[in-house]
Amino acid sequence: MSKKSCRSLNPDRENHIVTIILRTVGAVFLLASVAVTASAQEHAGHQQGAPAQAEKKADQPVNAPAKEQSAAPTVVLSPDKVQLIGVRTALAEIRSVDRQVRTVGRIEPDETKLAFVNTKIGGWVKKLYVSYTGDRVEKSQPLLSIYSPDLVTAQEEYLLALRAVRPTHSHSDQSLEEVEASGKELLESAKRRLLLWDITPEQIAELEKTGKPRTDMVIQAPLSGIVLDKMVLEGSYITPGMNLYKIADLSDVWIIADVYEYEVPIVRVGQEARVTLPYYSGETLAAKVDFIYPVLDPVSRTVKVRLTMHNPGLALKPDMFGNVEIMASSGPKLVVPATAVLFSGLHQIIYVEKKPGVYEMRQVTLGLRGEDYVEVIKGINKGERVVTSGNFLIDSESQLRSGGQ
Repeated sequence: MSKKSCRSLNPDRENHIVTIILRTVGAVFLLASVAVTASAQEHAGHQQGAPAQAEKKADQPVNAPAKEQSAAPTVVLSPDKVQLIGVRTALAEIRSVDRQVRTVGRIEPDETKLAFVNTKIGGWVKKLYVSYTGDRVEKSQPLLSIYSPDLVTAQEEYLLALRAVRPTHSHSDQSLEEVEASGKELLESAKRRLLLWDITPEQIAELEKTGKPRTDMVIQAPLSGIVLDKMVLEGSYITPGMNLYKIADLSDVWIIADVYEYEVPIVRVGQEARVTLPYYSGETLAAKVDFIYPVLDPVSRTVKVRLTMHNPGLALKPDMFGNVEIMASSGPKLVVPATAVLFSGLHQIIYVEKKPGVYEMRQVTLGLRGEDYVEVIKGINKGERVVTSGNFLIDSESQLRSGGQ
């Protein structure tokens, strides 16, 4: 019985071993098949990538000329299309750039026709002949009279010196001649003192004629004009150098205009200007640039420009405002019509007609800009023909063609 049982166990053991062997062989075959599949796929990828790389290399130009890469874009249009979009051209030429500088100005008195009235002596105001601000005075018109003890003393000294030099005898003694010479010097000194105190020669002649000193001195207007300010009252005491009146001749006035710094280079002394006042509609006054101030206002970034103009009828009052148009003109510049320039972001573009129907795009550098023309610093040569009408459509055609490629 024991031998039979041993024989029956042996077949089971053999079957188990066979099963293990078969599973091992199957796993080996499975791993081998996976490795072969991955290798085939990698090989197929290399086969597909090679033609793509070859095609990419074929698309790149070999030894492409540098001139073709940097050539300016050119648009070619048929005669029918040129006529349809209305292309017009003009020559780049040498001429001045005209421009109107528009700004606002403030009216001020002409400082060369402005005067302060004061005295070189002290005293009391006896009478005011011009007693209010805004009054119109004429040159040499009496303004006020003052009493000055110093002036009375100076007149008496002059009269004493005058009597001392008048001949009272006919002797020719040398000592008397020396006395007369000294008296003449004293007389001239007293007269010079009166003149330095603004006593007129006519008033001195009257003093010599009457032989009596005047107790008051009349102050006269130094020029014809309008009293802008009166700083004296009747009966008040005045000191030497004290300003009594401020008088301005307003027949000519100044206009102080503020010009932005980028417009200053085209403004020149002597240029004509037009002035209009909002409260005098339809009336235009002529002015001229007289002076350009040498400093810049750091807040408004403007430079003050002074204009002079006539003031008929005194219609213009100090501190009024007016609209100013300065007709500025530069020297000879290379210019093109302003309509020839296209602004594309950071660049300025002009289309140049190389021949009928062929237009080349140029990037240009601009300078001064006028009303109708603009200066070209770089990018255009004199005599070249530029497109002034239809250039926007030509640029659109260029953009469409570049996008299609």
